[in-house]
Amino acid sequence: MADSERAAELAEENGLDIGLHLNFSEQFNDTSCPDRLKTHQNRLIRFLRHNKFTQTVYNPFLRKAFAHSYRAQRDEFVRLFRKPPFRIDGHHHMHLCTNVLLSNLIPVGTTMRRNFSFWPGEKGFLNRAYRGLVDRWLARRYRLADYFFDLTQCIEGKKLDRVAALAKSSNVELMTHPTISAEKAFLMSDEFQGMLQHLEIGGYAMV
Repeated sequence: MADSERAAELAEENGLDIGLHLNFSEQFNDTSCPDRLKTHQNRLIRFLRHNKFTQTVYNPFLRKAFAHSYRAQRDEFVRLFRKPPFRIDGHHHMHLCTNVLLSNLIPVGTTMRRNFSFWPGEKGFLNRAYRGLVDRWLARRYRLADYFFDLTQCIEGKKLDRVAALAKSSNVELMTHPTISAEKAFLMSDEFQGMLQHLEIGGYAMV
């Protein structure tokens, strides 16, 4: 994407732990992006954004397109950071689409982002069953956090106390987007700083 090089320089200057945020659902906007990669990416975008269920379907006709896009993004990460990504997730969580899960592209042992975690009564049975099946499959091949939550949902649902309690005994990942004003305000608040004082923190940034 445009500005990736500046982002990589800033990350290294500030000693950030960086992972790869795979993109299969948005066009690449760097002017140097090869035409072949753009062609493959456009095919993936049309498929994955057709409806919310297509990511659960394996499309054999897109096997090469997924492989080409993944390898191009991984190679660019290695060029920028001079090492392979130790942690991977995906834009719109498309790293969990069936084509990627069954491709064996991502090396075994990589730290991967799991599905969102839910409290009892949240989401329907089929939704939870599918996510649970995917997470069990992931756990056999990759390193996962014990729980994964979205900060905005936790703020709006008043769930942060429960998330903090889980984090005292489990590995909890909390996804944040500081460009969202409510999230930025909370991250800069005394309440959040007080929460962190009682927890062991390991931070990740995705590029």
